[in-house]
Amino acid sequence: FFCFSDPRTDPWPLVHSPLPVTLLFTFYLLVVAVGPSYMRKRKPLKLRGLLMAYNLAMMMLSCYMFYEFLATSILDDYSYLCQPVDYSQSELGMRMARVCWWFFFSKVIELLDTVFFILRKKQEQVTLLHVYHHGTMLFNWWSGVKYVPGGQAFFIGMLNSFVHIFMYGYYALASLGPQMHRYLWWKHYLTIMQLCQLVAIAVHSSYNLFTECPFPDGFNTAVFLYILSLIALFLHFYYWTYIRGKQ
Repeated sequence: FFCFSDPRTDPWPLVHSPLPVTLLFTFYLLVVAVGPSYMRKRKPLKLRGLLMAYNLAMMMLSCYMFYEFLATSILDDYSYLCQPVDYSQSELGMRMARVCWWFFFSKVIELLDTVFFILRKKQEQVTLLHVYHHGTMLFNWWSGVKYVPGGQAFFIGMLNSFVHIFMYGYYALASLGPQMHRYLWWKHYLTIMQLCQLVAIAVHSSYNLFTECPFPDGFNTAVFLYILSLIALFLHFYYWTYIRGKQ
């Protein structure tokens, strides 16, 4: 399964070869490494208008993707327990493949999160969790769109899009300045929502490792192991931010 790309998605932008995403990831790491040094003697940029527009656009894109994942899965009678990829040229099969591509492309756009942190000299936000999550999601969803655009993978995209509606809504409010901080008391619950999402994906992907399902075990295994790493990092973040931090 890892050797045969989906002929429907292979010609789409950034999909055919791993070279574009590899170069993009390399440039991303370069910005993370060099950016803080470049900004050290410069004043932090406010970017308030740009951040508001960006976060609202990402929130709207997340709404669109969540709707497409949910609507297509309902119309095509998707199974949450075992759903193979529909490799046909059917209308619903192509619709699911397209929203998977948009989800992958959203991970490309989300690299700007890090760039904005660096330009605003919010270096404390560029953590191991942040860089690891942004960088690896790029490759995870490139391989997903190239080989399995749909099937079991729809559940991951649907849940993540739902969480990102609230996440980018939070960032949009935060970008308005300190006067909005009293309305952002729910950050704690946003982290809990992210953790619940990861646990749900871990359960979903591991279930098929013990049952007969035509969706490739290799992808479910990779997703399961990757999600475990994210759960560990998010729990570490939660402990130091909300438990140890308060003490």
